Amino acid sequence: MLPLSEWMEAVPFPLVVTEAGGIVTCHNQLFAAAFDDPRGMENIRDVFQQWEELGEHLFSVEFHGDPYLLHRHPIVHEGQKMILYMAANGSPLKLLQQKVAELDKLNRELDAIIENSYDAIYITDKQGTTVKTNSAIERITGIPKEYYLGKNTRALMQRGILKDSVTFKVLKQRRPVTVLQKNFAGKETLITGTPVFNEAGEVEKVVTNIRDLSELNQLHDELKKALELNDQYRKELEKIKPKARLDPDVIVESKRMLDIYEMADRIADFDATVLILGETGVGKDVLARHLYCSSSRSEKGEFIKVNCGAIPHDLLESELFGYEAGAFTGASRFGKPGLFELADKGVLFLDEVGELPLPLQVKLLRVLQEKQIRKVGGTKPKSVDVRLIAATNRDLKDMVEQGTFREDLYYRLHVIPICVPPLRERKEDILPLVQFFLQHFQEKYRITKEFSREVKDFFYDYHWPGNVRELSNLVERLILIVASDVITLEDLPDEYREKTSHPESRIRSLKDVIELTERELLAMAVQKFDTTYQIAKELGTSQPTIVRKLKKYRLQTSSRQ
Repeated sequence: MLPLSEWMEAVPFPLVVTEAGGIVTCHNQLFAAAFDDPRGMENIRDVFQQWEELGEHLFSVEFHGDPYLLHRHPIVHEGQKMILYMAANGSPLKLLQQKVAELDKLNRELDAIIENSYDAIYITDKQGTTVKTNSAIERITGIPKEYYLGKNTRALMQRGILKDSVTFKVLKQRRPVTVLQKNFAGKETLITGTPVFNEAGEVEKVVTNIRDLSELNQLHDELKKALELNDQYRKELEKIKPKARLDPDVIVESKRMLDIYEMADRIADFDATVLILGETGVGKDVLARHLYCSSSRSEKGEFIKVNCGAIPHDLLESELFGYEAGAFTGASRFGKPGLFELADKGVLFLDEVGELPLPLQVKLLRVLQEKQIRKVGGTKPKSVDVRLIAATNRDLKDMVEQGTFREDLYYRLHVIPICVPPLRERKEDILPLVQFFLQHFQEKYRITKEFSREVKDFFYDYHWPGNVRELSNLVERLILIVASDVITLEDLPDEYREKTSHPESRIRSLKDVIELTERELLAMAVQKFDTTYQIAKELGTSQPTIVRKLKKYRLQTSSRQ
């Protein structure tokens, strides 16, 4: 038999022998090469660090941070009890331990996710036997989750706990299956089973998700009621809040016009007759349509407009009241409804009402008094529900004195008079209107133009005898006939250029100059920046201030913030 030292050298592993107390007595060359040559009488516990017992004779240790395994084996040498340690690389075991720890952590996380799911999760193997479920199944079915574990879904069906098995449908069809059914507790549930395949493509497990629809149905009903109530509140709010700012065709900045439109919103749902007064082109038809859009009649009937001065007098009666079949030569054999009938439940707008001939004024008065019309050639009256809005640029009071307009009709129309001021008396509206028309016609004709500061000054100072209509026509005309991108004073038509003055000879109010400069600066900013936050940062002010100013001058960023 070989001596201990020779036998140790013959073994292809690092070996070390210690006394029973751990003092190193001898080792082979492989041990010395791997762990330095231990000094005499050194304890094995001092050679290695981080001792961890893995079993009765196996330890995990470290040497200078590297992992090793030590196998401990008691021996007897020359009648003395000793311990033989064999060292081996511990990196594979360390890696395995890390993987096990990671898998253990992932398993705990998965268990936590499954357990905390609001829906019930039910996992079976390929035979349909339950391997895992969560506590939510008890809330949905009323049966503790422990009861399901180890049970086969066939047995659960036989006991009446399940009415149908999604699991076996998934196993058979090898694809996700969804069913809607009432469970043992009488709750409506949505059940979705999904197959889990192994490496061979076989169904290994089935994961089933069970969702209680009874609570969702209740929430859906409550949400529906809340939305209906919210819609009712919204409609009520729409009736009382100012709407002039919401209508894209209404451009008002001056206090006089804001007051007019706020009053229009207040009276929108009252059926009293409105008489709109003002010069030609001030926007009487825009106000009339706003009254209609702001009222509940917009949901039930039409807005019918008729220009009393544009239709020949001998045809106006049949246009307003309609006619029966064969009422006159050339009449349709089927007859024709009049504008009052077409406006039933809605609004009839009589523009230029001062042009009505006296005979028609009598018939109009009768309609206002009796709420009935009689067609041309007809014998029976017909009831109509129409709100009347009239407008004129003439002095009806003066016409009454001259005998060209009936006094009783005048007072019937004059229930709520609204006088729209000319554009020259509400200069705050001019530049917002210019910007509105500029954007409108640019979109319409797909061209890009801008006005110079001098042209904007001209717009502001001009007296506009044709009011808003004249302003709109001039903006459209300039956009179409001027070739350059920037429209200057030299581009104005002759009849306007003659009325311009040199800017340096004009004295304007400080407020006008500030607003004009402010508007131009913001107009450039919205072209350069996408959001109101960027504009506010660039101009050194707050975002709410920028939003308010953009709203004031009818400007918008590309992102519409």
